[in-house]
Amino acid sequence: MSSKQQQQQQRERLEAETMEFQKLQKEYSGLVGSRQQLESQLQENEVVEQELKRLKSSDPGARVYKMVGPVLVLQDSAEAGANVDKRIEFIRGEMARVDRRIEQLASDQEKKSVAIFKLQMDMQGVSQEA
Repeated sequence: MSSKQQQQQQRERLEAETMEFQKLQKEYSGLVGSRQQLESQLQENEVVEQELKRLKSSDPGARVYKMVGPVLVLQDSAEAGANVDKRIEFIRGEMARVDRRIEQLASDQEKKSVAIFKLQMDMQGVSQEA
């Protein structure tokens, strides 16, 4: 195989690897954004949980309302607490799933980065031989 053909194949392979790396980066940044949003939702729900507990201890007969569209609907405080607990559990599960995927993508990005670096070094060696 001629040197020019080798260079062309390496160039094409480098472009493909670079495109895959960019896809990984894009997915990674999207997941980081999702993780931040989940963290915010978790904090909000934890505040609601604390408020419901404080309300229950200070005034056991207090009424809890839930906003449904533009209307406030009376809701049982135990039911409201259970709903918040379920949301918190769900959010934590989603955060764990997103964290695992972020770790996997970071590992994949590192591998691609090494592969790209090796291809670049190989291309420099081929072009110096020519």
